[in-house]
Amino acid sequence: MSVVVRFAPSPTGFLHIGGARTALFNWLFAKHHGGSFLLRIEDTDRQRSTKEAVDAIIDGLKWLELQWDGEIVMQSERAARHADVARELLASGNAYNCYCTPEELEAMRARARAEGRSKLYDGTWRDRDPREAPPGVKPAIRLKAPQSGETIVNDHVQGTVRVANEQLDDLIILRSDGTPTYNFSVVVDDHDMAITHVIRGDDHLNNAFRQIHIYRALGWTVPEFAHVPLIHGPDGAKLSKRHGALGVDAYREMGYLPEALRNYLLRLGWSHGDDEIISTDQSIRWFDIDAVGRAAARFDFAKLANLNGHYIRQAEDERLLDLIVPRLEHTLGRALDEVERTRLRAALPGLKPRAKTLVELADQARFYVEKRPLPIDDKAAVLLTPETRARIAALAPALATARWQAPALEEVVRGFAEANGVKLGAVAQPLRAALVGATASPPIFEVMEVLGREETLARLGDAAPAQQGV
Repeated sequence: MSVVVRFAPSPTGFLHIGGARTALFNWLFAKHHGGSFLLRIEDTDRQRSTKEAVDAIIDGLKWLELQWDGEIVMQSERAARHADVARELLASGNAYNCYCTPEELEAMRARARAEGRSKLYDGTWRDRDPREAPPGVKPAIRLKAPQSGETIVNDHVQGTVRVANEQLDDLIILRSDGTPTYNFSVVVDDHDMAITHVIRGDDHLNNAFRQIHIYRALGWTVPEFAHVPLIHGPDGAKLSKRHGALGVDAYREMGYLPEALRNYLLRLGWSHGDDEIISTDQSIRWFDIDAVGRAAARFDFAKLANLNGHYIRQAEDERLLDLIVPRLEHTLGRALDEVERTRLRAALPGLKPRAKTLVELADQARFYVEKRPLPIDDKAAVLLTPETRARIAALAPALATARWQAPALEEVVRGFAEANGVKLGAVAQPLRAALVGATASPPIFEVMEVLGREETLARLGDAAPAQQGV
């Protein structure tokens, strides 16, 4: 049997981080077994589904590099097929017309509440003669669900789960307006798409029992199920806005790399020994759904940031350049020229070890492409006293004739400090303030080499004009 799985989000908003993990698990399961990973957009809720949400889901999956196979299936385009199958069940006697009005159903629920009984539909029209139907009332179609025994789900994650059929009523499969219900549409679509394994959040576990009834009524093969636990926040509560970003697009904007987020999501509920950093190739080789734990995983933003820092250090400089340039251009309000891009490219080896996100990387790289005169922050300004400015002005001529490589520049500055009877830091720290505008940066002599002779001397001249003297 060839494995076929699907990711089937409802387009009512962004691609949720939990949905992204579900998509990842499906994608890895398919890749591991040499199968297919399909995408279905469950857009039957026309009031809440939007094109913008569909686009956000597709964009999020593409950014995460979770490419699906074949064409995207839009559930709303299959409503006629759903209705046809519902009528087939009606014709075979496995479903029946229900003429209860909304008012009658509410009265039924009220009586059940008053008597302390189940609020499930009581089967009023299950065995009634259709000739008793009230005139002018359009019926809904209900499935004839089994009324005794139990339904069992042998779940790859949750284990064996049983529900007594008395706890499940005759669910509506086609509403009186001719539109299919969620559980019914899912079954028809999964069957028609030849889905072999349904991997989804455990909030859908209760749906599995009803869906199994539909499969059996139609004589179709029931797929295998795997209901993965939801993601919780650091406090153990269900992940929500108060914990932080929920959408994949937000993590992209915050400067996380897709491979880092994939790696992190993979480790939320699944593990491979003590391995933390797991490449995509390793993920495909090692992953199987039976190794997913039953307990909800807690989202740890610090671990994600640390993992992202690793992937930034491993990333090619050219790729990082392309990722931070748009951020810098947006911040600066102008396009970067080729000289500035070349400078950034040269700076990246010294910047990468210091950043955990692309936001941090861009912020730390900004001084390399700031226009003169360089803005100086308050801490750096404290270092630029009249004395240190005079010292910088005196140093500038020696730098002007130095060989422009970090070791040679360090040698010049060390020699200048010794000649003036001061420690290296007394010269290097004011240099950093003048060249970077801050008190922290990569090693200052590497910074000077990257800035180049002309830019370095110009920035020093801005901070310590030559006429000040020593």
